[in-house]
Amino acid sequence: MSGTKAPEREAAPDLHPIYILTGLSGSGKSLAARCFEDLGYWCVDNLPVTLIPVLADLITRSGGRIEKVALVVDVREGELLREFPKTLADLRRRGVPLRILFFDSANEVLIRRFSETRRPHPLDEGRGLEEAIARERASLAEIRDLADRIIDSSRFNAHELRAFLRREFSPDEAHSPLAVSVQSFGFKYGLPPDADIVLDVRFVPNPFFVEGLKAKTGRDPEVRKFLEEKAEYRDFIRQAGDLLTALLPGYLREGKSYLTIAIGCTGGKHRSVAVAEQIAARLEDGGVAPRVTHRDIGRE
Repeated sequence: MSGTKAPEREAAPDLHPIYILTGLSGSGKSLAARCFEDLGYWCVDNLPVTLIPVLADLITRSGGRIEKVALVVDVREGELLREFPKTLADLRRRGVPLRILFFDSANEVLIRRFSETRRPHPLDEGRGLEEAIARERASLAEIRDLADRIIDSSRFNAHELRAFLRREFSPDEAHSPLAVSVQSFGFKYGLPPDADIVLDVRFVPNPFFVEGLKAKTGRDPEVRKFLEEKAEYRDFIRQAGDLLTALLPGYLREGKSYLTIAIGCTGGKHRSVAVAEQIAARLEDGGVAPRVTHRDIGRE
């Protein structure tokens, strides 16, 4: 993710992060708010940006009575949305722990969702849905750059997005200093938009073309054995593991809350899956407990 974040003072360890849910209309913010509410968060939809510092003070003075809070901030703010980056910087200087989750989705998916629900886009002024989405992207570009995490909901239906959010943002997860995700994917299906680090393993011989291995995946021992016999595979695991182990402390010092490591091969079924599993195991040996997902393992 790009963008320069405001300097952030370390917050008191007992202060729970305030999640700010933002992003494109139709990308899943409302569903996310309901999910956070189910997880025990006090959720406020469309709170004026100028009132966020007031709410932060109220939480601080509540003596723990108001602990877990999630806010929805989006283009319905109108002109007030321009104040959000400054408000965010001011709050972080005061040590208020904020986590910005930006929900995104492909244009064609957003258009389909609006067509299915028949709800108007908040910026549609009679000039068409595509132009409204383009205007919204432009107005949210700076906030997207400030996000701690970008969540692409294109590949999820409502049930899958809800399950993903419950898994990723359970109350205990927020206290982890750096939540690391390791994800395998296939380049033929596109780059994961929320990836912070992308590793390409297409240089490793492909088990897809080996008799008896095509139908298997990188989780199967036969595929692992084939790959581990290759010197380039063994060297990559060692060197990539060393690199990532060296990088993680730096991300922590910079105040990053989420890190997604995406590992890609052609189809996302063999090489990237095996590498993701081994990289995750290497990080686990170093005291990190990454979440591992295989985006395209079931695709043909």
